[in-house]
Amino acid sequence: MKIKMYTGLLGLALIGWMQAATAAETIQLFDGKSFEGWDYFLVEEGVKLEDVWAVNDGIIVCKGEPFGYLYTQQAFKNYKLVVEWRWAPGKKPSNSGVLLRIAGDHRFLPRCAEAQLQFGSAGDIWAFEGMKVTGHPARTRDVKGHELLGDFVGVGKIQNNEKDPGEWNRYEITFDQDVLALVVNGVQVNVASGLDNVAGAIGLQSEGGEIHFRKVELTPLD
Repeated sequence: MKIKMYTGLLGLALIGWMQAATAAETIQLFDGKSFEGWDYFLVEEGVKLEDVWAVNDGIIVCKGEPFGYLYTQQAFKNYKLVVEWRWAPGKKPSNSGVLLRIAGDHRFLPRCAEAQLQFGSAGDIWAFEGMKVTGHPARTRDVKGHELLGDFVGVGKIQNNEKDPGEWNRYEITFDQDVLALVVNGVQVNVASGLDNVAGAIGLQSEGGEIHFRKVELTPLD
């Protein structure tokens, strides 16, 4: 009962945010032709953007190696973000993520929140490098002393709603003040609070497997 009340109340808040977003102007972060407005970070020095990412027929193609991420040159705070992605048809799905409110130094995973894209886990929320997140205790994960990432915390998704590998998926990510809500293919799969209420860049990860993006658009809520 408590889980239903918690998700229900925050779900009502999400509806209000979505209605407010329709009155604001939507920004196409990916223009379908280039990486204008984006920068990048890779863990291996000397590797160029075009060695990892390309635009083909209106689709961002990310090879997945080496690890790193594209990130917007502009910082955003409160918004509804739509990201459409698929795993490369005919290839094994792997790992990636949408990084939100990136702050601090660039590294494999900077201080940020992540809307997980790892196959089978889309809808999980993670917070790295000291960013905090609070969700229902039954779905909260507190990781200590990870070999690469140190201490971090997450909130597992309520349910899975991904499509089969090779098919297009749609993320609707709403970040307002300290609350983050995730919708996958029309179904709300997670909501959490207590995140850093700061502006930051948005990132698309390169993390081990070929992944495609065809829409990245943002509607400010401020």
